[in-house]
Amino acid sequence: MLRTAKTVMLSLCLMVVLSSCSHSPTGRNQLLLFSGDDMANLGQRSFEEMKKSQPISDDQAINAYVQCVTNAILKVVPPQTNFSEWEVVVLDSDQVNAFALPGGKIGVYTGLLDVAQTPDQLAAVIGHEIGHVLADHSNERLSRSQLAALGLTVTGMSLSDSPHAAMAMAGLGLGVQVGILLPYNRAQESESDKIGLQLMHQAGFDPSASVTLWQNMAKASKGAPPELLSTHPSPDTRINALQTGVSQLPNVPHRLTANCQRPPSTQ
Repeated sequence: MLRTAKTVMLSLCLMVVLSSCSHSPTGRNQLLLFSGDDMANLGQRSFEEMKKSQPISDDQAINAYVQCVTNAILKVVPPQTNFSEWEVVVLDSDQVNAFALPGGKIGVYTGLLDVAQTPDQLAAVIGHEIGHVLADHSNERLSRSQLAALGLTVTGMSLSDSPHAAMAMAGLGLGVQVGILLPYNRAQESESDKIGLQLMHQAGFDPSASVTLWQNMAKASKGAPPELLSTHPSPDTRINALQTGVSQLPNVPHRLTANCQRPPSTQ
């Protein structure tokens, strides 16, 4: 059993060494165990399944509005190597949410428009979600989850003869979740905020709207879990970081050329 554990551990170390040379757009070291093509295919398949299982909005005005804001952001996004086109779908749901998947698949829930009350605020969300794709965050999360699971397997092998094995493994599982996976997710969220801020600024949106957006989010997120047990930074942490980020951007005038009009039905 010990020999098997050592073999698995050596394989684990080799995987880390081979994958540790990747860097995010902000220069942060990343662990990426999967290819960009594999992640794009996974994102595309997941997106197709999601469109089958969730209602898609047929409101032409809302769809045109979300597409307008998204297109303005995408004009400043560089071409991607693993897919050629981005796709955005508006999902008819009260969820205050949006997402972007590998392969350039973007989903925006209609409930988000109750909180993102202006085109600039919506651009902050969409820029943030696109930032997740540009920084390979899905690959990173999947890689770290895989690594954590493998590490727990090795530890389980080494503790298999201990009378306290079950208790130790339960504690280790919680430790990995709180100590490694969740804080790292918060780091990704903060990084996407930075990338999204730059994208919306380059596209001509007002970056200070990102601060207003998260002030609105804070009002709408009653009963949210404490930051220690959340995959997202607390609203106060996020707002403070965004205010700092906005102050560091070049002082250029609002210059958006796209005329993205918020539909009356969402006001």
